[in-house]
Amino acid sequence: MAPSLVLTGARVVLPTGVVDDGRVSVEGTRITAAGPAEAAPPAPAGAEVVDASGHWLVPGFVDLHNHGGGGASFAVGSAEDALTAVRAHRAHGTTTLVASTVTDDLDLLARRAGLLGELAEQGEIAGIHFEGPFISPCRKGAHSEALLRDPDPAEVRKLLDAARGQARMVTLATELPGGLDSVRLLAEQGVIAAIGHTDASYEQTVEAIDAGATVATHLFNAMPPLGHRAPGPIAALLEDERITVELIDDGVHLHPAALQLAFHHAGAERVAFITDAMDAAGAGDGRYLLGPLEVEVREGVARLVEGGSIAGSTLTLDRAFQRAVTVDRLPVTDVVTALSVNPARLLGLSDRIGSLEPGKDADLVLLDAEFTVKGVMRRGEWVLAPQLP
Repeated sequence: MAPSLVLTGARVVLPTGVVDDGRVSVEGTRITAAGPAEAAPPAPAGAEVVDASGHWLVPGFVDLHNHGGGGASFAVGSAEDALTAVRAHRAHGTTTLVASTVTDDLDLLARRAGLLGELAEQGEIAGIHFEGPFISPCRKGAHSEALLRDPDPAEVRKLLDAARGQARMVTLATELPGGLDSVRLLAEQGVIAAIGHTDASYEQTVEAIDAGATVATHLFNAMPPLGHRAPGPIAALLEDERITVELIDDGVHLHPAALQLAFHHAGAERVAFITDAMDAAGAGDGRYLLGPLEVEVREGVARLVEGGSIAGSTLTLDRAFQRAVTVDRLPVTDVVTALSVNPARLLGLSDRIGSLEPGKDADLVLLDAEFTVKGVMRRGEWVLAPQLP
């Protein structure tokens, strides 16, 4: 077992709020204590003590929607390629990640699900998110239209079975034939039904929520805009307390006013920041593939070579954290809720991750005063060793 570790002096974000002079103790893979330094018992004999004064200590980030990074993809390649993407995001504070696929041939997706399912069984990822092929050609974004299909429940079940019990979310255009039945199937199987890449009306979206959908895939993106006579899916998704809305806070996918609108109507308790990252996250500009489609990344913005549609992002969650606090002026506690607490809850993992509490996994992110990552711990081991003065 790893020696005891005590981090002291940081501003620690706890479920009860921010402790300015906090202390977190780790034993092996678990947090054993978290609270004010003045109320903490002495450090155990032989424990490593890290003075993190002038820094923030927050829970590890949880990404529900991520297609790759570090030059590697979850949609194609070997298991080692997938692990390259996982490691790239861990270095930026994402200690829990759901691997997202993109639209492809159904048999190829099933085989991909088998590979990713093994990684989930090994604890490297937290499960699989299928984004496509059951989405609207009207709002396809960076998905191959030729490979899209209606959400037949039998085909949805085929992917769930191929995922070895590790499917966590499926994005659907629920207005398509079979959409509502597929939502009901997913709800019965304990898999998140997410409404996205949809051309649904307000009324159709309400019907899908009543059928069991609980997540809005990257709200505002790949769906009809909010209208005053035809409010569309955005109004239905924002107003319903059963829905958690994904937001991509990279300065490209959303105008700051749209993000503020979502926080105002949904509240921090119903927002999950995601990356929707593709291969180029953490890897730089250049040409990449997103599933079968070619993507060009210029100045950090990913677009399809053919058509120019935005093709995922190059975002990492540490940058989303920094932007949310410094640009969007959101309270740090709200950002932690959107980056860690809410996605952990959606995945049914709140007993293990998402907050700094005794008994939970020692998944920690150390940030400096400018909210730049200076250390990342996952299950009691440093992924990125503390970079302290």
